[in-house]
Amino acid sequence: MAHTLDLSVKSAAPALVNLTGLTRDGLMQALVESGVVEPRKAKMRATQIWRWMHHYGFTDFDLMTDIGKEQRALFKEKFTLARPEIIERQVSNDGTRKYLIRMAPGIEVESVYIPSVGRAGALCVSSQVGCTLNCTFCHTGTQKLVRNLTAAEIIAQVQIARDDLGEWPSPSEDRQLSNIVFMGMGEPLYNLDNVSDAIDIISDNEGIAISRRRITVSTSGVAPELQALGNRTQAMLAISLHATNDDLRDEIVPLNKKYNIEQLMDAIRNYPGISNARRVTFEYVMLKGVNDTPAEARALIRLLKGIPAKINLIPFNPWPGTDYQCSSWSAIETFAAILNKAGYASPIRTPRGRDILAACGQLKSESEKKRASVVRREQREEAASIQDNLPAGESLPFAHLAGGMID
Repeated sequence: MAHTLDLSVKSAAPALVNLTGLTRDGLMQALVESGVVEPRKAKMRATQIWRWMHHYGFTDFDLMTDIGKEQRALFKEKFTLARPEIIERQVSNDGTRKYLIRMAPGIEVESVYIPSVGRAGALCVSSQVGCTLNCTFCHTGTQKLVRNLTAAEIIAQVQIARDDLGEWPSPSEDRQLSNIVFMGMGEPLYNLDNVSDAIDIISDNEGIAISRRRITVSTSGVAPELQALGNRTQAMLAISLHATNDDLRDEIVPLNKKYNIEQLMDAIRNYPGISNARRVTFEYVMLKGVNDTPAEARALIRLLKGIPAKINLIPFNPWPGTDYQCSSWSAIETFAAILNKAGYASPIRTPRGRDILAACGQLKSESEKKRASVVRREQREEAASIQDNLPAGESLPFAHLAGGMID
């Protein structure tokens, strides 16, 4: 009997579409285009699925009891609601929680939940894997950009935190997660489409239901995109400033060479909805001998004149290989006193999560090469070395990321 070797290429089964990152309109469109929902029923089905996945946090179509079994079976053939893999979860003595999440092979990001920030607690989410901006004080800036995160991958960070906090269905009272801050890995304005879709989903009242006024987007200063950010998201704005003149900002925030301080301030003054009730937050990391003098504080006051503003003073978080040091506590307090006297709220952010080294992006770059347990041990050793070299009475502060930039 003759046998024939089949050398034809077998086509792979089409990937399931993850519905969690689709806006309402996108969800209706996906249902219709899949052929499993008639156009006349698309709005109804989308509303049902939306509530189950974003209000109740379900990941299984079979639990959607107001949808018929046959329809649910069709959904499972085309779609998924799956969460990405949690590689590592850590909880600090002060309640800070850090998640290392694998979105796809070789694609890992960190997000951090910080209790007692904002109304109740804030989740700092990432918008990119790596970063292109190369801010010299930021460890994440040493990691090359891999890619933008999709809206589904941004939403997944919120879902994972809610899973961990046991906060489904979405609570209207006494919620632990009350604020979202785009202050993790990456520059959100270089991924505005996905960030905008994610904010639409997060703020929807029939789903996760976190108000746009409790969602803050932090940018290093992509001035031309500020108008679009405000118009599309109505999110609160935070600016990663760190210097009051172009020469210094060119050095520590290289993006300033493309969009200088004058361009940035003009764009901020025209940010949609800016008012005393919707102040711009300016982030200012305190670097010893670099930007922490009383003269710099007075220059900052002049720079922000006429802008409804809050200034967050962030003790620098040392990391291996950096030449920067954190300003002394007395220098930070003197700086804050000058700003306060001029009428600006200028809180000094309390270090959080020190015992779990919850620093922005530090684990991700090494985790591509080594097991997380090895990285964790090495980071603890490095942190101990850094702590030993700090001036007497000073502690290793929590990173820029977990300082929190929320009212």
